[in-house]
Amino acid sequence: MGPTGMLTSYIGAKAYLRNAPKIVQEGYSKYKSGAFRVPYWDKWVVVVSSPQLVNDLRLSRDEDLSAVLGFGAIFAAKYTLGPAFVTNDYHVKVIQGAMTRSITARFEDIKDEVSAAFNDEVHLSKDEWTAVPALMTIFRVISRASNRLFIGLPLCRDPDYRNFTAQFAYDVMKSAKQINLFPHFLKPIVGPLLSHLSRDLEHAKRHLVPIIEERLRLEEEHGPNWPDRPNDLISWLLEYAEGDERTPHNLTQRMLMVNFVAIHTSANSFTQALYHLAESPEYVGPLREELEAAVRQDGWTKTAMSKCIKLDSFLRESQRFNGASAVNINRIVVNPDGFTFSDGTHLPRGTFVVAATHATHHDGENYENPEVFDGFRFARMREGNDQGSIKYQMVAPDIKYLSFGLGRHACPGRFFAVNELKLMLAHVLENYDTKLEGPMRPPTEWFGTLAAANRSANVLFRTRAA
Repeated sequence: MGPTGMLTSYIGAKAYLRNAPKIVQEGYSKYKSGAFRVPYWDKWVVVVSSPQLVNDLRLSRDEDLSAVLGFGAIFAAKYTLGPAFVTNDYHVKVIQGAMTRSITARFEDIKDEVSAAFNDEVHLSKDEWTAVPALMTIFRVISRASNRLFIGLPLCRDPDYRNFTAQFAYDVMKSAKQINLFPHFLKPIVGPLLSHLSRDLEHAKRHLVPIIEERLRLEEEHGPNWPDRPNDLISWLLEYAEGDERTPHNLTQRMLMVNFVAIHTSANSFTQALYHLAESPEYVGPLREELEAAVRQDGWTKTAMSKCIKLDSFLRESQRFNGASAVNINRIVVNPDGFTFSDGTHLPRGTFVVAATHATHHDGENYENPEVFDGFRFARMREGNDQGSIKYQMVAPDIKYLSFGLGRHACPGRFFAVNELKLMLAHVLENYDTKLEGPMRPPTEWFGTLAAANRSANVLFRTRAA
């Protein structure tokens, strides 16, 4: 797709930067049974369209296609998060294991922090409508809720730490977008200039190093399972960290990595869903009815949230409709002999390959009326379907639903993220009425393949009417 010459390809890259979803959609429609390529500023990218080839990505071996290098390139991780994000990604095991297992035990803490954070962030005046800056407010709420799990009280509520972690998550993607506008040979020069990692690490260390040093001391004195050992991210990291990774500096950097992956995407995802809720009040009644019935039966528990099928559907549909990118399942061919798809398509080593996520989610063959937001779409799909209770849950990746990736490298934090988003939406439904400030839902902001919730829009809140 687009010009292919060394210089003229930059013309295509400029067009792609401005209108990536449309260009990917054109390629998807034209090459639906195969693949096509598009120009980024720093590389050519192969986009696969057919379910067969997407499934090949799912089944691929790490020694053929690298997921960690693919995600590292998108985030410009060497400069924004640190080289260890891709050279030693042990935090993924922590997220998949201890963190996910702890959701039930720590559910009450997370709910408490969601409630406290909204109370502190959304300042209402009696029964009047109040304009709330949506995206940055949600960044701060998610920072607090996530860090209640990661580091606990009182630090998760410290205003400086809360604002810092929220801003860090936002700034990583901002810097990554800028760095990835430069060709590879310039990145070692511009990367450190455009990233604030060194400064941010020193900021984070002022809060975290004393805590980490005390944990290391207690572990040295009493062993790894000492009495009253906190069930938090520092403890989980110490179960896997080895050698230099056990230093306060590197553990702080690892805490920032996990904060980024936990906060950025979830904040954008929830803000998009909030815009839909404010736009479409007809969903509020059924969602509240379902929520109240579940809470009556099971209290404010993870079990109750799992019974809120319409709530789950609303959030999954928002992700389908909006998404975080035009493409996903980012991989880099690392096998010296290249990689050959099941249809015979061969890619040489070093090729960057992705799946056409946005086009897949807006394909009429996959979803009826795909250009219409239908909040209860997946709730209906779960009715009378033997696999529906699992297959159409928000956490469940699918060949037609790629928001969380697919296969072994599907988003490891999706179980925590989905429970957090459900709690947040449930809290809004229970306590507030919402509506848009303007006549239309705030448009998604695109930068190349990357999509983000509108940064400048407000949502109007008021205390829920009796």
